[in-house]
Amino acid sequence: MHSSNNHLTKYIPMADMIAATFGKHCEVVIHDLSIPQNSVIYAVNNHVTGRQIGQSFDHLIKQVLLSKKFKGDMTANYKTMTEDGREVKSSTALIRDDSNEVIGALCVNVDLTAMGPMKAFLDEFLSTAEETQEPESAPVENVVEIVDNLIEKIIGQADTASMKRQEKIRLIEFMEAKGVFLIKGAIDKVADRLGISKVTVYSYLDEIKKRK
Repeated sequence: MHSSNNHLTKYIPMADMIAATFGKHCEVVIHDLSIPQNSVIYAVNNHVTGRQIGQSFDHLIKQVLLSKKFKGDMTANYKTMTEDGREVKSSTALIRDDSNEVIGALCVNVDLTAMGPMKAFLDEFLSTAEETQEPESAPVENVVEIVDNLIEKIIGQADTASMKRQEKIRLIEFMEAKGVFLIKGAIDKVADRLGISKVTVYSYLDEIKKRK
């Protein structure tokens, strides 16, 4: 395991414990958010979703930070699908360092299809019912701060002044796929960091959408 943040290695026993407690259909993944493009630094029972060390995060912004259930730095029991169509129940908790900066995430993914025969007995445990009540809303400033920090880490120490157009488009495509631009103010932030206008960011996004 290679991590730029040794603080995260402290969570490996916790990941192993969760996986051992719930068995082979429970995958636990640790993300290092200081390296967003290669954030997966540890995975146990990774046959559930196929997560590999060196891959990036998928659901952090769209299904964790933007969830109405996001509270206390975590979102539990949201539903995702694997590429081969299996239903997975996921929970994610953010990890902060001693200065309270978000540096990582601990994700638990449980393969529900494998538990189908037990569903009648485990209805409560397997529930992924749609939200019916409006919980207290997450502090928006907190989410914006987390995503601003992700933007900084994604662009990193790149020499944006000499960066070619296609390199900028690749970075914007990565951020668009991860849901960065769903956050208020993100386009302005990215435009400023890349040294381009907001209109140019929109034109790059249009170009990316046309290629799909």
